[in-house]
Amino acid sequence: MARAKAARPKRRLPKFLLFLGFLAAIAVALVVILVFVLLKPGPVRPPGPPTTPPSTSRPTAQPASCPDVLTLVVPGTWESSADDDPHTPKANPRSLMLKVSKPLQKQFAESRTDVYTVPYTAQFRNPTNLADRQLDYNSSRKQGYQRAAAKMAKLNRECPLTRYVLMGFSQGAVIVGDLAYSIAAGRGPIAGSDQDLVLGVGLIADGRRQSGNQHDVGPSPKGVGAEVSLGGFGSLVPGITMTGGRGGFGVLEDRVFSICASGDMICDAPTVTNPLKAISQLSGALNSPVHAMYGTTRYWSSGGASATRWLYGWAVKRIDEAPTPEHY
Repeated sequence: MARAKAARPKRRLPKFLLFLGFLAAIAVALVVILVFVLLKPGPVRPPGPPTTPPSTSRPTAQPASCPDVLTLVVPGTWESSADDDPHTPKANPRSLMLKVSKPLQKQFAESRTDVYTVPYTAQFRNPTNLADRQLDYNSSRKQGYQRAAAKMAKLNRECPLTRYVLMGFSQGAVIVGDLAYSIAAGRGPIAGSDQDLVLGVGLIADGRRQSGNQHDVGPSPKGVGAEVSLGGFGSLVPGITMTGGRGGFGVLEDRVFSICASGDMICDAPTVTNPLKAISQLSGALNSPVHAMYGTTRYWSSGGASATRWLYGWAVKRIDEAPTPEHY
């Protein structure tokens, strides 16, 4: 009987080869883990605020004819005319803003500040009075805004280092407030990167006033401007579009100062239910003592100063503290 073949012993890999294989397996595992960690998406983060475009570079000097500061003044209804002299306004010698602009002209040299009073029609036709032939409010306000914006845009192109102080009363305050709002929104007469050039905005009896949306110089009522009160009626009355509130002044909010006397229907309007009656009352309010006497302390005062005196002191401080650019 044949003898069975003896089973061959199993060949074993040398120990050093086993060790190399073990190291290779570990290396592959580490690579897999590393790739997974690197490729794993990170936590989803909410988008941040939009980045502000970098400011355009400004020159180090500007022409010698450029003022350090433009003080732009917009008078109220019936206190200006379309052909008035912007440096020596004579349309209405009793214009409230003359109590601010004239002392500023005496206080500062023209090279320090150009006190420029915007000439515009400054009228308000009462649609309930068929005999009233004045320019309607919409057209008057539009003209004032366009002329003020054109002055700023031209100066900003020619004098890129000039700063701005903006002031207005009544219809002029609406114009100046709208101008400041447009600048803050990047749609104004100067570039968005030049918003820092606006040193301050002073408003007396702003018809679009909303308490708390700016520095309300006390004593200050909690009411709103006539255009805000009538905003729900929009353009119901031809020629008098009530545009409502602005909703704030954005990046300029800390530089806007608003004065309003309690009971002044232009900036402290009551609740309106009858728009036609309210428009007629609004026309009459332009002549009311409360609205017409901000140059006295009878209806508004702060520390013993009238509104015009307060605004003058406020403007002096802004102009005094403005930088002095190099000129060539």
